Amino acid sequence: MAQQIFSIVFPIFAIVLIGYVYGSLHSPDMAAVNRLNLEIFIPALVFHILSGKDFDLGAYQGLALAGAVVVLGSGLLAWPIALLAGYKPKTFVPPMMFSNSGNMGLPLALFAFGEAAVEAAVVLFIVENSLHFSLGLKMMNWKASILGLLRIPILIATLLGLAFNILNLELPQVLSTPIEMLGQIAIPLLLFALGVRLTAVDLKDWQIGLVGALACPVTGILMALLITRFIDLDADQFGLLLVFGALPPAVLNFMVAEKYNQEPAKVASIVMLGNLASVAIIPVTLAFVLF
Repeated sequence: MAQQIFSIVFPIFAIVLIGYVYGSLHSPDMAAVNRLNLEIFIPALVFHILSGKDFDLGAYQGLALAGAVVVLGSGLLAWPIALLAGYKPKTFVPPMMFSNSGNMGLPLALFAFGEAAVEAAVVLFIVENSLHFSLGLKMMNWKASILGLLRIPILIATLLGLAFNILNLELPQVLSTPIEMLGQIAIPLLLFALGVRLTAVDLKDWQIGLVGALACPVTGILMALLITRFIDLDADQFGLLLVFGALPPAVLNFMVAEKYNQEPAKVASIVMLGNLASVAIIPVTLAFVLF
């Protein structure tokens, strides 16, 4: 069992480690690279999967609903934790809700459950990102415009992919092949970028970071176990939802906190320590799911 878990998580954390070492040695400016991933490579991956003939939208309705409940329910569970610990809810709650479903969720689905599970992981990724760019922004600033969603490349790719799927349209191979190749860049680049980002860990606010590192997977897993009592999922989707619930906070939480000046240093500690803690939490979760 230990060898199988190691074979799943090693490729993921190895690429993260390479990114961390390279980032420590060279301090690369990843802004342009991350923008390319968000605006080109990930949208290409999303469109390729959703527009594919084998993608059955109806098969993931329950999973999408369960994923939304995990995100929203994690926030409800985290709110009293923030109040009891004396943290500002706007600082503590969003990182508990919006997890690393891109950088870590997509690779984990691929290595733990196989290529067939990437479709389901993309569905959860879309659910989490849609809520982050709508509800998440409203939590920071209630005046934030939701219409901005329509300008986000990932969501544009989602709508186009679903339209192609529903209308049974098919791109000629001369176009679909380069789109697929661009999408294949997304997952390893997500992991590498996460490693570079971890070089910025600041332990000044380690207390809130440690609480967040523990609360994020606990609230997510609790909500996943709760919602699956009411929504019938097959074994693979149930396992994937538990892994989704155990994921650490997304790096995007720090970017949003920085944009709205919502104690970004504390949010950075939550995000970074949460991702470091996942080195232990993710293997334990996989052991429970797979064995």
